[in-house]
Amino acid sequence: MTASTDLDALTDFFDRYGVALTSGDLPAIAGCYTLPGLVVADTYSFSFTSTAAVALSFVGAAPDYSERELVAAHADIEQIQPISALLTLVAVRWEFLDSQGRQVPGERYRYLLRTTDDGPVICTVVRTG
Repeated sequence: MTASTDLDALTDFFDRYGVALTSGDLPAIAGCYTLPGLVVADTYSFSFTSTAAVALSFVGAAPDYSERELVAAHADIEQIQPISALLTLVAVRWEFLDSQGRQVPGERYRYLLRTTDDGPVICTVVRTG
């Protein structure tokens, strides 16, 4: 097993993650993370050590997506950088579609992914813009 740098595999992973985010599927979101996990932004950081903690940290996201009428998410993978045998750093710019079919720009993130037997999982998320 080696770090996932295959664009198709990473696209599939982020497609599943985007569907989970926009549909508010908390178990599916939690399933995209490994434990412990870390989220870092300019003004806050938090870690989680259980799938319940991952799900709880995303409880507020679903109403936000719903309020903004965001119905689909697309991860534009901008850069893939192998870090080690099982770790990959992936730069993503999120784009969304609203209920009217309009494109809505999102933020940029860097995801540190670990390759497992079941595919990539998120170790760390850093908001970059």
